[in-house]
Amino acid sequence: MVSSIVFLILTAVSAWFALKGFNRVRRNIALGKAETTSGDTGRRWKNVLLVALGQQKMFKNWLPAVLHLFIYVAFVITQIELIEIFVDGAFGTHRFFAPYLGGFYTFIISFIEILSVLAFIATIIFLARRNVLKVPRFQKPELKGFPFRDANLILLGEITLIVGIFCMNGADKVLQTRGLEHFHLTGNFAISAWLGPALFESLSTDALMLIERFGWWLHISTVFAFLCYLPYSKHLHIILAFPNTWYANLQVKGKMSNMPEIQNEVRAMMGLPPLDGQEAPAPAADGAFEFGANDVFGLSWKNVLQAYSCTECGRCTAACPANQTGKKLSPRKVMMDVRDRAEEIGAAIENGSQTRENYNDGKSLFDRITPEEIHACTTCNACVEACPVLINPLEIILQMRRHEILTQSAGPAEWLPMFNAIENAGAAWAMSEPRDGWKN
Repeated sequence: MVSSIVFLILTAVSAWFALKGFNRVRRNIALGKAETTSGDTGRRWKNVLLVALGQQKMFKNWLPAVLHLFIYVAFVITQIELIEIFVDGAFGTHRFFAPYLGGFYTFIISFIEILSVLAFIATIIFLARRNVLKVPRFQKPELKGFPFRDANLILLGEITLIVGIFCMNGADKVLQTRGLEHFHLTGNFAISAWLGPALFESLSTDALMLIERFGWWLHISTVFAFLCYLPYSKHLHIILAFPNTWYANLQVKGKMSNMPEIQNEVRAMMGLPPLDGQEAPAPAADGAFEFGANDVFGLSWKNVLQAYSCTECGRCTAACPANQTGKKLSPRKVMMDVRDRAEEIGAAIENGSQTRENYNDGKSLFDRITPEEIHACTTCNACVEACPVLINPLEIILQMRRHEILTQSAGPAEWLPMFNAIENAGAAWAMSEPRDGWKN
């Protein structure tokens, strides 16, 4: 009874902290501008099933893809055993489903154990790739500090979960052979049937019961800790990858979105009515027009969702030709900067120091993403193609470029003569004759 009460209290506290964290993420994503979703629903479901669930794009690099698949499948299938752990924790039972499922129960737990061993191997390799082999895309400046520790913490948490499973199952197997009433026979599991006796056979019954309970509590406590930590970790992608692939842009890569504000401004200058009954763009409080985005508020909520969906795997940065030639641009950093800026804004609004309607802390995305970075982008879409969950860093870069050029009237010195020529003569070259006077 005491154990069940402790379990239920721990469950309630963990759920409260987790919901608070997830609500914070939802609020921060909503900082972006409203944007409607259209397009082929069938294609969107296909993206969800193949890209998010099936990890289709991961297999362009097959070795880490297979290793990641071991961890991913183990995580999904282990939830079956987690259901039983919740039932046992709430009602004080022990392996509640075993008597009802019989041999099928033995098969399920054996399958989970095999997956857990594969996940353990994959986790050790991933730790080695980051900390020993030092794969270049994991050593970029944007991963210094918390992002690097975050990845290691999750991998160590995976090992902790596996240790809990085998302590629980291994000690349980030995206790079953001793004929204790509470530890009813479940058949021989694939790994713990031999690992348990090999490790624990010589221990006393009391010690075995302690190890079994230690494994059970270690596993569920790690699950609760992971649930509370998830909203603050890059591993939030295990949830957000699904909506992110659903809302992904279905247009042909490289197609830039139109700006109705610009169209209507030009039409107004020519004495034409606005498009589709839209009003001409209104200037900002200082009389200037705002184009593109210089902060999270100017981006779409889908852009912010993508920032929170980023796995920080660095495939985009590894594929970026600008980054490969030593330039500062890192598409992964762009996504991380947007997410961090959303966190900064969200925290200021939450503590009451700012309001969304009149937010002004004297900062913007340009304090995190420098003009040098966005100018280095060649708009080749390599980062978009490389992302395993259909994130598009290029959209954010283009929105910041538009703001810099159209709103700030700034940009690289070598670009400005071309812009002035287009504005004054309607062509990229400085022509003395207006464009409408050109002859074939």
